[in-house]
Amino acid sequence: MRTYELMVPCHFGLEAVLKREIYDLGYEILQVEDGRVSFLGDAEAVCRANIFLRTAERVLLQVGRFHAETFEELFQGIRSLPWEDYLPADAKFWVKKASSVKSKLFSSSDIQSVAKKAIVERMKQQYRTEWFPEDGAEYPIRIFLLKDEVMVALDSSGDSLHRRGYRTLTSKAPLTETLAAALLLLTPWHADRILVDPFCGSGTFPIEAAMIAAGIAPGMNRSFTAEQWTNLIPKSLWYESVQEAQEMVHTDVPVDIQGYDIDADVVKAARENARRAGVDHMIHFQARPVSELHHPKKYGFLITNPPYGERLEEKSALPGLYGQIGDAYRRLDAWSMYLLTGYEDAERYIGRKADKNRKIYNGMLRTYFYQFMGPKPPKRKREE
Repeated sequence: MRTYELMVPCHFGLEAVLKREIYDLGYEILQVEDGRVSFLGDAEAVCRANIFLRTAERVLLQVGRFHAETFEELFQGIRSLPWEDYLPADAKFWVKKASSVKSKLFSSSDIQSVAKKAIVERMKQQYRTEWFPEDGAEYPIRIFLLKDEVMVALDSSGDSLHRRGYRTLTSKAPLTETLAAALLLLTPWHADRILVDPFCGSGTFPIEAAMIAAGIAPGMNRSFTAEQWTNLIPKSLWYESVQEAQEMVHTDVPVDIQGYDIDADVVKAARENARRAGVDHMIHFQARPVSELHHPKKYGFLITNPPYGERLEEKSALPGLYGQIGDAYRRLDAWSMYLLTGYEDAERYIGRKADKNRKIYNGMLRTYFYQFMGPKPPKRKREE
């Protein structure tokens, strides 16, 4: 089976988590760059990466790379790529997005226009026709320029992979599913440990945790653009990959996952999102302020994304709120706390310096993932 170079974007700062996921699927890593990981894979890998990767934004199939400093070089470089190996004569193809960083070519619309013309010229030559109906399967194209190096790829995912399909109802500042999953995978949390999110919003942290615990692949219940690429990927491979995912599901796993929010309507939405994800029976949701947070057991995890005052009028409430977070954490016995926030005085008002602090970009917002480590639970004695 033909092998492709697959490029998978992710959140900046979380490349190592995605790299580990790709290794766990059994593929060879080619390159790790800022915000993306490349690996070798066949047609089946396109299916499995879309269905199984929790932290990837999309799966791109690389068509080619070349150097270009002028639009003529861009045109010739794209025309020289073997488009006939990827696009059938009836393909609906367009440059969905072009991005440029530190390159002489920087106008996205001009890059898109020149690229489309170059692809058409190549297709005319190869298919010996002057006109293409473009009434077949969709083949969206993405172009990346970095320091005048051009990377051209087909987008196999369509909608971003953070769109799992369960979250129709969101809070005012939602955390994406891919970012929530990546942050969970950064922690030592496992399904046998307690997990509480006291600012659960639309429920993303608890739902992603429950899906991880139950072995539910994030892309099981959605569709992908590449399902229509029957010239590259046989339909049977999608069915086989979904079957593989279904066989891994075990929603009867015992867990203690809880989500709280002060807003009862938001909690209701989170509960509905969990139902759509098939994990509502695994999560206890409740309307409760952080000041009332307590748990009798030891060695649990607080994993949360509290408000951090993007609006000016909210900032005055932050010292009191983060003080309450610190008080609640101190009441818990031997717990760990992982907190994503853009509030730079978080440690000051929590009343403790984090053991680790990781800078992460949540969209265009610079945030910090503060990690307060609790003690490890004692190892269980093996039964004789």
